[in-house]
Amino acid sequence: MYEILMALPLFRGVSYEKLSEVVGKTKFHFLKYLDGERVVTAGDPCTHIKFVISGAVRASIENSDGRFRVLQTLSAPSTVCPDFLFGRATNYPCTATAIGSAGILQIAKQDYVKILGADSVFLYNYLNTLSVNAQKAVEGVLAVTTGTLEQRIAFWISALSQRGGTDIVLECKQRDLYSMFGVQRSSFMAVLESMKRRGLIDYTSQSMTIHNRADMVALLASDID
Repeated sequence: MYEILMALPLFRGVSYEKLSEVVGKTKFHFLKYLDGERVVTAGDPCTHIKFVISGAVRASIENSDGRFRVLQTLSAPSTVCPDFLFGRATNYPCTATAIGSAGILQIAKQDYVKILGADSVFLYNYLNTLSVNAQKAVEGVLAVTTGTLEQRIAFWISALSQRGGTDIVLECKQRDLYSMFGVQRSSFMAVLESMKRRGLIDYTSQSMTIHNRADMVALLASDID
């Protein structure tokens, strides 16, 4: 169990002794989900922090009319939407279901607050997670306002998926996408073809598949001809 916990992003760098102390004082709930079972539902209150400790979950986030949806796989070790535990909006933005058999560790919010206060490493790990997401938003807004169409697409992907997310798919009709980005269909298709040639994406008339999230994030800080 200790090896599993120490592999989690928000527990990395903590000493074995400190982790043993925390485990002895905290209620850890280990849950098992079968293939297709729902781990969280969009809109549910985020009252616990949930870690994927074995297997994987498929997370889906969509707009109110369901015309725009982003899916991603979160594999162990990862955390489901850790930045929604605190703040103004404390409801899960996504629905997540188990892929195969998935193991989830959940810790109640009040207990996790105690963990954050138990050692500065716990706190720094969580603050770093929040900071990375906040900085990503700033880079993305700048890309949306002054960047290329590729950078604006990259912003949507990075904003609606998590670090470490894989098998990312954006499901939306092409005509809705180029209307949303405010460009002509010919310009939009030319950009998609360029991104496909460079191995960034594949696409159909209904979806866009991202090969590597890190490559998309890198576009936000790059100058593209």
